[in-house]
Parts: sequence; structure tokens; C-alpha cells
Amino acid sequence: MDHNENSSSFSTGNSAQEKGLPYVPQCYVIPSSHRACTIPQVADIPVIDMEALKNDSKERFFAIEKLRDACRRMGFFQLVNHGVEQSVLDEALLAASIFFNLPTREKATLMSNDVHKPVRYGTSYRDGVDKIQFWRIFLKHYAHPLKDWIHMWPDNPHEYRWEGYCQEVRKVGMEVIIAIIESLGLRPTYLKQQIEDGMQVMALNCYPPCPEPEIALGLPPHSDYSCLTILYQSSVGLEIMDLEDATWKVVPQIPRALQVHVGDHFEVLSNGSYKSVVHRATLNSESTRISIVSLFSLGMDGKMETAPELVDEKNPKYRESSFRDFLNFLASNDIAEGKSFLGMLKIKSKN
Repeated sequence: MDHNENSSSFSTGNSAQEKGLPYVPQCYVIPSSHRACTIPQVADIPVIDMEALKNDSKERFFAIEKLRDACRRMGFFQLVNHGVEQSVLDEALLAASIFFNLPTREKATLMSNDVHKPVRYGTSYRDGVDKIQFWRIFLKHYAHPLKDWIHMWPDNPHEYRWEGYCQEVRKVGMEVIIAIIESLGLRPTYLKQQIEDGMQVMALNCYPPCPEPEIALGLPPHSDYSCLTILYQSSVGLEIMDLEDATWKVVPQIPRALQVHVGDHFEVLSNGSYKSVVHRATLNSESTRISIVSLFSLGMDGKMETAPELVDEKNPKYRESSFRDFLNFLASNDIAEGKSFLGMLKIKSKN
């Protein structure tokens, strides 16, 4: 076996994970202090009942209280009774799996390192550029308004047409966003139109078996630049940073549950009272893990700022920003080196 590749950078279409290399090249090896625990603790994740959020009763009041606590304490929760049929969830995972199983040459037509492209196939973050690469394959594309973007989606395989999932999860996302805004004490119509007219970005992530999962990651620690992220995964592998004890913990799998991340947008909106959850993707040596991620934000140039009602002594803690601002940041920064867009938005105290 030629291990001269160990010191190389691997470009999309020729990455170690796409080729199924039986070893982990040096450019994928993360520092020992950042590696995942082989037997991680299981996170105690709040579970929110969507049916309770829909009721106009004491049940809804208590569900909003639970939602508020989850956003403050963890920035993450699992959503049950969300109304998305199991067949729709299964079809989405199947569509993703069929796409990722295509020969690389067929996926290569969508290949790009340009983060501004509305549809792109890639691996890691910026393969061949970033110092550390990650054991991931992904497809990202815009999904709202669906009529504006669906013609750009892959036309191979035919089974990739899974717009039903995108539409159903968007309905759920809009309802949860309204509930979160209400939990902040803001009027339910606050930002409603901007969010309804905003972005829905779908990210399909494939994490193939890794020969040495203890020394690599599928994705490094990061938070999502969104109002809300809804994730559905085929198996465990997502880990979140528990703010209470500053440790990494694995998210347990609840059948049919959707996993919901508070994003950077909502931390900014809340002036820091709600937390944008820091998370990462771990690997295993036995099977492929697939996650389907739906990110909801304002429009490309819509500026999210702290709600005036939530500014302390007229002193906001965050600068305003747009989705385009984030893409520009992503294009020129190495996330693996710990650079955080949210960190750049934080305003230092004058005291």
C-alpha cells in the first residue's frame, strides 16, 4: 500500500472517504485533544411534543415553558408527534442513500468548492484548501421557494425527487419558529413574513465507515448559521456540547423524532439568552450514517439583529448579519481552526 498520500490534501472526487481507503491519511487526523470519546456520555435531551404546541390550552403554556428552557439551557431538543409520516422520512433517507451510491463521475457534475452555489456536491469543507479534512460526503441545495430551485436538483437518480419531505419539514419548522419567538415574549408575528420568505437550505450528509474513527471526525465543532435547523439521521453519531458541564455528549436516537438545533440567528435575536448549539459529527467503522439537515433563515440579504425589546440598557451584544455575510465568511475561513462566525458577531463589553 502506498502511504505517500498521507501527507497530501485530497480533492473532491478523489477523497479518502469516497475512495474507501483502508487507512486514515494524515490530513484527516485531528489533534488528540479534539478527538471524540470512544464511549461517549449520552445527552439528556429535552423532548418537545408538537401536539402540545398546537393546543390553545394549559398544555401549550407548559410546552412553551419547556421550549424556552431547552433553548436557554442547551439550544437543542428532540421533537415528537410532529406529523411527518414515517414513509416520508424513509423516502428521504432512501433518496439520499441512492444519490450517494452513484459513481463519483455522475455526482461530479455538481462538484464545487464555491459555497455560494445553490446546488453543490462536495466533501469535507474545502478539500485541498483546509489544513484538516473531514470524513464526509455531502450535497447541499436550496429548497424554498421550491419552484425556484427544484429544476436545479440532481436529475439522477430519478428517485431523488423527495420534495414532499422538504415541504413537510418546512411546515414543522415554521410552526416551531413561531413558538420559539413567542417563548421570547415577542409577538407571534415578529419576523413572520421575513422568515416565511426566507431561505431553506437542505444539506444531505453521508459519513462512510472510517477505518480509524477515533482519530478523525465527520464534521468539526460548529454552530449553524440559521434560525432553526431540523435534522433527521439514520443512526447515532451527532454530538453536542453540553453547556452545563462543558463536555461532549452523544444525542440518543428516538424513533421518528426530529432533532432541532437553535441556530446563530436566534442567539442574536435573543441577545444571547438562547444558545446556538455547538455540535460535531463522529464516525464509526461499521456502517454509513446519513443525516438530512434543513436550515431555516431569513433571506439571502435579510439582516438578523437583536430584538429591540431584548436589548439590555440599549446595549446589544451582537452585530447584525445576513446569510450572504456568513457564506462570505465560510469562503475565506477555516472552520476547523476554531474560527466562528457567531464569535465575530459578538460585541465586546465596554465595561
